[in-house]
Amino acid sequence: MIMKNIGKIEFIDNKGSFKVEKPENTSYLYYPIAGEKGLKGCVTPKLGGDLMVDQETFILEPVSVENLHNNRNTRNFWLCMDDGKVWSATGSSAEQENNKFTDKQDDSLVTAGFMWHKAIRSNNEAGLTAEVTSFVPVNTNVEIMSVTIRNDSPKAKTIVPVAAIPIFGRSADNLRDHRNVTSMLHRISIIPEGILVKPTMSFDEKGHRVNHKTYYVLGFDENGHEPESFYPTVEAFIGEGGSFLKPRSVYCQKPSFKAGTEIAGMEAVGGLRFEKCVLTPGQEATYTVLIGVADNNEEIEDISKLYRDNKNVEKELTYTRDYWRNKVNVNFHTQDKAFDQFMQWIAFQPLLRRVYGCSFLPYHDYGRGGRGWRDLWQDCLSLLFMEPGEVRNMIVANFGGVRMDGTNATIIGEGLGNFIADRNGIARVWMDHAFWPLRTLLLYIEQSGDYDILIEQVPYFKDSIVHRGNLIDKKFENAENKQLVNSDNKEMVYEGTILEHLLIQNLTSYYEVGEHNVLRLRGADWNDALDMANENGESVAFSYAYAGNLRELAKLIRKFSARCKVNAIFVASEIAALLDHAQTTEEKTRLLAAYMKTVEGNLCGEQIAIELSELANKLESLAESFTEHLKNQEWIKGSRGTGWFNSYYDNSKRAVERYDEDDEKTRMMLTGQVFAIMGDVASDDQIKKITKAADKYLYKESIGGYRLNTDFHEFKTDMGRMFGFAYGEKENGAVFSHMAVMYGNALYGRGFAKEGFKALNTLYQASMNYATSHIYPGIPEYFSADGRGKYPYLTGAASWYLLTMITEVFGVRGQAGNLSIEPALLASQFDKEGRAGISLNFAGKRFDITIENPENLEAGTYKIKAASLNGSGIGLEEGRLVIPREIIDKLGSQNEVIVRVE
Repeated sequence: MIMKNIGKIEFIDNKGSFKVEKPENTSYLYYPIAGEKGLKGCVTPKLGGDLMVDQETFILEPVSVENLHNNRNTRNFWLCMDDGKVWSATGSSAEQENNKFTDKQDDSLVTAGFMWHKAIRSNNEAGLTAEVTSFVPVNTNVEIMSVTIRNDSPKAKTIVPVAAIPIFGRSADNLRDHRNVTSMLHRISIIPEGILVKPTMSFDEKGHRVNHKTYYVLGFDENGHEPESFYPTVEAFIGEGGSFLKPRSVYCQKPSFKAGTEIAGMEAVGGLRFEKCVLTPGQEATYTVLIGVADNNEEIEDISKLYRDNKNVEKELTYTRDYWRNKVNVNFHTQDKAFDQFMQWIAFQPLLRRVYGCSFLPYHDYGRGGRGWRDLWQDCLSLLFMEPGEVRNMIVANFGGVRMDGTNATIIGEGLGNFIADRNGIARVWMDHAFWPLRTLLLYIEQSGDYDILIEQVPYFKDSIVHRGNLIDKKFENAENKQLVNSDNKEMVYEGTILEHLLIQNLTSYYEVGEHNVLRLRGADWNDALDMANENGESVAFSYAYAGNLRELAKLIRKFSARCKVNAIFVASEIAALLDHAQTTEEKTRLLAAYMKTVEGNLCGEQIAIELSELANKLESLAESFTEHLKNQEWIKGSRGTGWFNSYYDNSKRAVERYDEDDEKTRMMLTGQVFAIMGDVASDDQIKKITKAADKYLYKESIGGYRLNTDFHEFKTDMGRMFGFAYGEKENGAVFSHMAVMYGNALYGRGFAKEGFKALNTLYQASMNYATSHIYPGIPEYFSADGRGKYPYLTGAASWYLLTMITEVFGVRGQAGNLSIEPALLASQFDKEGRAGISLNFAGKRFDITIENPENLEAGTYKIKAASLNGSGIGLEEGRLVIPREIIDKLGSQNEVIVRVE
């Protein structure tokens, strides 16, 4: 029997699979299941949740988090027993709701791994146990529910199983927009295998479209036999006065429909009534329920033939589990085994972002699918380790979303490099967008040594939005949405190098300043909720970031020039304006305006040569002068050795942060500190003061660590909607995992390993404290004021966490294509034998890397003293292990590296 203990996550293998007892006693839980062909959804412990392909194609009714405990029209599997009693194998009946939190509550357990979910439930009184395994095959758009019923009693049991899957079968927009009217479009057919729903059309206020998709629910017993009868509509299934928790069809054994029946214009249910089954003591019976959508009946027939055989279902489940397990190809070994398994989920989360984008899960009930610009680049950070093969193509294609004015497309279509014009002319500029591409490209080049990518020719995106979103060109017409150039009296698509794209992005951002000679905030930066300071707001936080970018871009240009023996590049002649030196706000504004004018339409078609050494000097000069300006203007001195950098100016032109002797009036934000450290604006002494201030004003261990900001005690309508949120929720003072992880990353990058570890470890501890976080393994977008994890799975924080663990904590990183190892592990991270390890792929080879620390020394006090590769000693470079690419290329597929520190 299933134990009744609750309140913790227990890992059950070394690949992140886990179990949780009595999971239905925790609210808001859901679990992602998806394939690679577009079908995606989620399941709750009681099989709630939804299922869809895209915004227009929801098989099950769309749900937000509040629907998870409010909705009763969930996936269900009923058992009608010979004594007249009824039991739901998913726990969704009126009696089971009444028995919740009492001694009569079912024993229940969820076990789950990457893209599969098993709900186990026992009815002790009836002596029955049900196991419901849910998954989506990798290459087929169907959800499979495999239901096994076992008789645990000493007597034979007679059961009549009834599967009930409500079919929504339309666009998510129809949840409240013409819900009843669109049900009138439904054409329901009963075939021997199940229920088909094919609406005649889909429509909204934009127009009417003939529908070609068929939604379906099919079912089979373990011998491949079809259901004996059906309940095809909501009215037929729940009955007059009934509900999905107490349907008349089940409780009162109401008549059902036979195959061949057709019904029009009603809400649909995939109600499948199977033949009576007698289970002897210990005997099991397995049923398969298929839920999906297809473009034609032939596809449904193929799926039906394949999965009516239960052996094929088991084979598909095994393949699905192995497929996603193999995708997570980074493994960690530390003294904390639970942390090692937690990291499996951190590594898996970027894959979920690739599948789901930032929509289609209950908390992520905004947007209509796809990912944002920022997501395109940050997800590449982890995919460089997980799925490196396609990353180069992704990077090159993504640069095609950059406009000549330095902004970028914000509507991103399906497929690689597909950017869509904003047909509604809504011009919103996130001023941080130009920061991320360079950071991702730098990691890629260091991993691969591929400096030639900088001279890849890529087109620019073009639509009606010009002058960095300040103007709309109402006369714009360009079906391809590509920047054109006038050449020989013809219009041709202009292509420039990736290096040119980077220059335009970073320099236009640098010159777009406000009154304090700090970069304008515009619509927002990474914090979307700083959206009410468009006229006068300034993002000092990302000014630090761009100062760092200019420095890094200069270094990259010098390395590229030396590595590829290139002295100059050609750029569009219009870019010459950006290379003039401007210092004051007025000069920068005037320079930027002049450049904007030259690129608002077609380019002239001429190119000029730029000396790379001169260009690098120019960028370094801009970075250093900007850094000094920011240091002199933005540092805030606190008390008792604390201090920090201001992060923003509001729309009233006031600095947002300040120190006050009354701590309640002190204002501090984490974002500015992250980028001041990361961008090399903060000195080591200032970092020490920042960490003291952050520990004093922002740190709260019980809810995950470092909060985004102190309580401003003000609804700042001159800053952003975040201040309308309750303090401690989302962007207003929550522990926002993304920025907390970047804080840790920045600290590690500057040599503050102990402080960086504190940021990462507190997030881990909070995430895995199930009694408080109430989430399955992984890192959520943020922790609320009471420590609950919110918006799980789809967060860029996971990419940064994985990146930090690999490249900073274990110190395994690329160095111009070579493999460099320089660990910064704390003594507490090594196991009892003084070992820690990481396994990962690099340059197409597998490396198992072990760090030995026999003296249990602390990070910052040890150096690498010896190292071996596949049993042979290998030399060191200034205390680091660097394995040259030419050696790596000659290695076999599996390799062992041992590093000893003293």
